[in-house]
Amino acid sequence: MVGKTFIWGTGRRKTAVARVLICPGNGEMKINQLGWEDYFTTPAQRIAARQPLVLTGTEATYDVYVKVHGGGPQGQADAVRHGLARALVKAEDTLEATLRGASLLTRDARVKERKKYGQRGARARFQFSKR
Repeated sequence: MVGKTFIWGTGRRKTAVARVLICPGNGEMKINQLGWEDYFTTPAQRIAARQPLVLTGTEATYDVYVKVHGGGPQGQADAVRHGLARALVKAEDTLEATLRGASLLTRDARVKERKKYGQRGARARFQFSKR
């Protein structure tokens, strides 16, 4: 990794944050210093994490190094997808139309709603008893 020129992108989803570094290479992908197949165990997570590369046809063009923390496995995979899409646009601005068309550059702002006091949950109330 020494002596390479990196392009970075930050991706977020729920409480997961991914810092994605890409550089020209042969398609290696490391997440928290593990192989992407070792880090993401389900097919849905693997597909989500590599979606920008597959969509733009640049799987074998860039090496990808990711540091991700917070959230759960699927949120982390979505954060990696968001950060990777942002980094690819910085690397090649011609890919923006493709990635934006697939809604990969838009941050998914849905997060868990907080629990309110006097209630059992965010929306659920304690059960009412008339007698």
